[in-house]
Amino acid sequence: MAALRALTRLRTMTAKHPTQRVEVSFIGTPPRRQIERASGVSEVAIDGHVVRCLVAGSFQPFLEALRGHEVVNLQSMPAVGPASPPRAEGGQ
Repeated sequence: MAALRALTRLRTMTAKHPTQRVEVSFIGTPPRRQIERASGVSEVAIDGHVVRCLVAGSFQPFLEALRGHEVVNLQSMPAVGPASPPRAEGGQ
């Protein structure tokens, strides 16, 4: 019964907060393990000091994973369709 309530809560949370595509730039090494373990976070990719991932539902677990690490830039946009690398304007 508790699992059913948790699943219902998760569905409600993701319906209110759609999945976001996020890019975060850090000073220093990003907290990879904390980000990967955060609830609602998937498709984590790290390139140097930049982390790209998807965040479904509440941002709170993701933000808690960043605690203690200096963020210099954070961008978020609604994720539409499957994750894919950005393409240049007019590119192929």
